[in-house]
Amino acid sequence: MEIYKLQYKDKETAIADLIAKEVIDADNNYLPNTHAVVELGFIVLTYGEYDEEGNVITEPTYADGYHYDVMTENEVDFGSAELQVNNPKHNFAGYEQKGDIGQDTEQVD
Repeated sequence: MEIYKLQYKDKETAIADLIAKEVIDADNNYLPNTHAVVELGFIVLTYGEYDEEGNVITEPTYADGYHYDVMTENEVDFGSAELQVNNPKHNFAGYEQKGDIGQDTEQVD
């Protein structure tokens, strides 16, 4: 089983790439050998702080990009979208990760 942690500039770019790589179809259905596609979206690195009225005291900070995790039986070349990361916000239970996501991320070429 292959586990991929992916970073794209936005959701639309991610979906287009997942379709092009034959992970999902145009209706977001998994294609054969795809076991999971998890849309993480914007990953919060530091949570914001708010007062009693909901006004922002401290803005949250986010990891760069829009994130997905993919579990598939296929080896897929995601190119520069694939990350090696060091502090996971999501894991697939029972499967080893190639890396973990957090402030220390590296693009895989």
